[in-house]
Amino acid sequence: MKFSAIDIGTNAARLLVGEVVKESNKSFVKKISYTRIPLRLGDDVFSLGRIDVKKKSNLFNTVKAFQIISDIFEVKRLRAVATSAMREAENGSQIVHDIEQGLGIDVEIISGAEEADLILGTFMLLDIVEGQPFVVIDVGGGSTEINIFRGSEKVASKSFKIGTIRMLKGKIKKGIWVEINTWISNFVSSSEKYVVFGTGGNINKTHKILGMESGQPIHINDMVSFKEKLMSLSMEQRMKRFQIRPDRADVIVPALEIYIRILSNFKTPNIFVPKIGLSDGMIYQMYLEENLI
Repeated sequence: MKFSAIDIGTNAARLLVGEVVKESNKSFVKKISYTRIPLRLGDDVFSLGRIDVKKKSNLFNTVKAFQIISDIFEVKRLRAVATSAMREAENGSQIVHDIEQGLGIDVEIISGAEEADLILGTFMLLDIVEGQPFVVIDVGGGSTEINIFRGSEKVASKSFKIGTIRMLKGKIKKGIWVEINTWISNFVSSSEKYVVFGTGGNINKTHKILGMESGQPIHINDMVSFKEKLMSLSMEQRMKRFQIRPDRADVIVPALEIYIRILSNFKTPNIFVPKIGLSDGMIYQMYLEENLI
């Protein structure tokens, strides 16, 4: 049973066509088709407060293309969500209305908490030791979600207005790091060692560039060294040397800065990269809902 998940983010819009499969009594989201379009909605939103005509047209055409791809794969169900940039765009609701009227697709503008819950749904499929305290850090273009767990129990969750595009635009409010560090210290026990997971395209790309194997964590020192190396290079040099797309070459540095600063709050120097995200969580939730019918 195939499903389509459309994720309209601050940096890019993504379509994942996938299904939930079982192997050796374990379930996981199998990716059938993945398409990413670097719309950069955040460029408009964090500068103008709204999405301009050109990007609105590009978004409409992107969703239309995603709809066509979904039809080709004959998916059981399609779900579309929009995150930080659309949450803050003054014309976000009007754009959602126009897409629904023009394409018949209901785009949900979800909160940071809803975004985090969808991502975390697939974490329950991982081999996490029962009762193990762990943290999930998801860095996007407009926001960063931090979730603290003990086994399957959520201890705390919060969405912070700090992301890669927001940082590049200089739209980070004063004192945000004090706010983040204080929040973490209120919910994290200094006597416990947490397993830290990172999700998002930039940490996935970093994991790949550093030559890590599946399941192998990245050490914080390696992230710091890689960030410093990137900062010493021009955009063109980053793209050529590390095979990074233009829309990734600038945002990867602020992303690493966010991961590093948050990770430094924990005793562990490592961050695991399961390479699952919002789209995977949407696929898994649709699968669960269909199987409850």
